[in-house]
Amino acid sequence: MGFDVTEYTTVLITLIVIMDPPGQIPIFLSLVGHQTPAERHRAAWQAPAISFLVISTFALGGKFILSYLHIGVPALQGAGGLLLLLVALQLLTGQGNASSPKAADGVNVALVPLGTPLLAGPGAIAAVIVAVSQADGHGAAYIAIAAAIITVHLVLALVLRFSTVLIRILGVGGVTLVAKIAGLLLAAIAVQLIANSIMGFIDAR
Repeated sequence: MGFDVTEYTTVLITLIVIMDPPGQIPIFLSLVGHQTPAERHRAAWQAPAISFLVISTFALGGKFILSYLHIGVPALQGAGGLLLLLVALQLLTGQGNASSPKAADGVNVALVPLGTPLLAGPGAIAAVIVAVSQADGHGAAYIAIAAAIITVHLVLALVLRFSTVLIRILGVGGVTLVAKIAGLLLAAIAVQLIANSIMGFIDAR
């Protein structure tokens, strides 16, 4: 059966570019900065784990799920954009960061928005569905795609785990500042997703 190195490299690079591990650091810090070290460490592996579960689910049955529910990629992009915009507004207005810990009490940010739609977002889901569709029944390609998905999530787990060290350096004030910057970046990402969604609906007509 073998191993398709080209497919592995292509999917891995595509997912790393889309999921952007370094770019997740300020957002992760802003969302978990007020939590205890144990909670931060747990979130650092829970978020990639949730993302891996979502991505794997869509890799195995994404086309069937979307077609059964009559959902297109533009709809996923629009929903993800709106959800991220809500999170961005919370960060920009001071909710859910180190200066307002009560806003996020009882909420597992590793599930939403970190695990999905930040990591397992519309772009990553669409890329995996396309890669699996193009594999066209070749076992070596399927193995390569699975290996690429596992690799990118291991990278994400390592990046998020060691990013918690920065919290001790930044302090409460630094984390609050990071939250404002992350809110602005998230808002831009959300607007881009919504714009892509609109363009997708227009192109589909």
